Amino acid sequence: MANHLAGESSPYLLQHAHNPVDWYPWGAEAMEKAKEEDKPILISIGYSACHWCHVMERESFEDPAVAEIMNAYFINIKIDREERPDLDHIYMDAVQAMTGSGGWPLNVFLTPETKPFYGGTYFPPSRAYNRPSWREILLAIHENFSNKRPEINAQSDYLVQHLLNANTAVKKHVEISAFSRENISSMAENILKTADQQEGGFGHAPKFPQTCVIQALLRDFYLTKNESSLRQACLSLDKMIDGGIHDHLAGGFARYATDEEWLVPHFEKMLYDNALLVTVISEAYQLTGRKNYRDTVAKTLEFVSRELLSTEGGFYAAMDADSEGVEGKYYVWDKKEIDELLKKDALLFCDYYDITESGNWEEKNILHVKEDLASFAHSRNRDIAELEEFLACCRYKVLEKRNSRIKPLLDDKVILGWNALMVTAYCKAYAAIGEESYKMTAIRTMDFIYKNFKGEGIFNFYHSFKEGKARFPAFLDDYAFLISALIQLQEVTGDANYLLKAKDICSYVISYFGNKSGGLFYFTHIDQNDVIIRKKEMYDGALPSGNSVMAHNLYCLGTVFDEPEWKLLAIKNCEEMSGMIFSYPGSFANWATLLQGMTYGMNEVVITGLEPGEIRKDFLSRFVPFRVFQSAGSSNDLFPLLRNKPISDPPLIFLCRDYSCQTPVKEVDELIPLLENVYKYKNN
Repeated sequence: MANHLAGESSPYLLQHAHNPVDWYPWGAEAMEKAKEEDKPILISIGYSACHWCHVMERESFEDPAVAEIMNAYFINIKIDREERPDLDHIYMDAVQAMTGSGGWPLNVFLTPETKPFYGGTYFPPSRAYNRPSWREILLAIHENFSNKRPEINAQSDYLVQHLLNANTAVKKHVEISAFSRENISSMAENILKTADQQEGGFGHAPKFPQTCVIQALLRDFYLTKNESSLRQACLSLDKMIDGGIHDHLAGGFARYATDEEWLVPHFEKMLYDNALLVTVISEAYQLTGRKNYRDTVAKTLEFVSRELLSTEGGFYAAMDADSEGVEGKYYVWDKKEIDELLKKDALLFCDYYDITESGNWEEKNILHVKEDLASFAHSRNRDIAELEEFLACCRYKVLEKRNSRIKPLLDDKVILGWNALMVTAYCKAYAAIGEESYKMTAIRTMDFIYKNFKGEGIFNFYHSFKEGKARFPAFLDDYAFLISALIQLQEVTGDANYLLKAKDICSYVISYFGNKSGGLFYFTHIDQNDVIIRKKEMYDGALPSGNSVMAHNLYCLGTVFDEPEWKLLAIKNCEEMSGMIFSYPGSFANWATLLQGMTYGMNEVVITGLEPGEIRKDFLSRFVPFRVFQSAGSSNDLFPLLRNKPISDPPLIFLCRDYSCQTPVKEVDELIPLLENVYKYKNN
């Protein structure tokens, strides 16, 4: 049997290269074989850090008897969802339409024309969990494909039509005003109705960070001074930081919690989660000044740079949930281990991190904090500074011991969009904390992106990079996150060249991802021809959608370059989505933040002067959303906001709306009351 995955670079595909299943990568060879042999295609989509993907591999894909059935009756294709999110989106939507749920591994059966007709997620090796066995599924699909072809073709046509229909944003049937302050307030109220006011987060287990939702609440507080919004945002962050989802020894966050108290994580660590959490925690620090937020940002970035930074300068995708074939084994502890390691210090350390003889998860212990440091110190009659130093010393010893264990596998591909999110995270952390190394890392990462992802010919950028080679045309998310990162880099450096690059990419996206009637963007490039449909992604999920980020980008760059068509396109897309945003703000939270800004109005802040660096740094340290910001040491006719501004020493700060500016001030402390006055809450 030929090993068709041998030449692949994806760690996930290479994990399956030794299976007795004759896996193919997605491509022309597999498609042609399916048509020639008139066999259904089985695609199995997952990613290297996916625990249940590993489980199904061990139980089914490594079983020679199961592989014999798969090889005889199907053309089997393995897909890394992180390399091909476009395929994952299409076939995940199809499975959700069929079953009402989704997840990974995603196993979907297609006609030879790649149209889906049946699918699901994890299937057990024998009948269990109210699910048929994988072997039963395979044999039933083979029989139906052989004997009920018309029904299968009709089902596949129906599903493709369903996917095409989903490209249209659904509006509410009642007439609403998209830019009403009353509706903006009700949007925040709808978010708070879903909030867990005891344990933080939104909804029930499993709990995801939902960083966009937290950002929307922080902005609601900024606009309306609604204490409930700030309280829920901070409660959610605090519970995540104290919970088991946070690695208390080495920093960084796992993907989500399986319980309502944030104790038990799904142990994989994804680059994008950590980037988004650094961004929102930096904003929370700007707004509140709480030390635990500053410390968490610093510790998370230490983890990212230590564990995920490649020698070439890009950031790797993820760390696995499993080690030695066991989920979470690397991270959990027996109390006896801690007692032997810390001796007399173990009692207090175990008390703080809830480490017990019986354990808090499957007879093991996940470190988490049940009582904040100040309360814990007071109740144990300890000096808080001494206690903090004591815990740090103990954590160092425990981490040293953990480092001797076999680490989870590293997914060492580098993804354009996720690296762009990391650039934004470093810029936000620099803005909030002022640590120069964060700004320098952001600059170096952007240099890495341009050196290694920049394409030639029709595809402007590529999506994934590994072993010196970039692969797959970049998707809408990649471009949207990249433009946003360039805007952020301009803010922290004052270098207007980043804006020129952002403008070029934005024009490219409009040309190759847009449509003639305007409106929402497609996820794939117009010249990418290996997908059955071009989807439009609208939901803000674990990642903000490329469309919502592009709307932010268009509005910002439309202001910076006085491109009214771009601003109008952003407004049009927000209006089109407004019914969904107001009805389901938790699922469209990044859209919601733009709607907030458009409703209350976007400010334009400009700092001019021969040496604007210190004033710029002071301004960036404040939480000031809903603004377009530029700073420069000279006038530049390419940028309307800088045109005809006096370049003086000391620097001047201008607050403008639609290029009409108030009298400039010299200190950020003078600017803040002007900004607050703009946003005094009153009904339209």
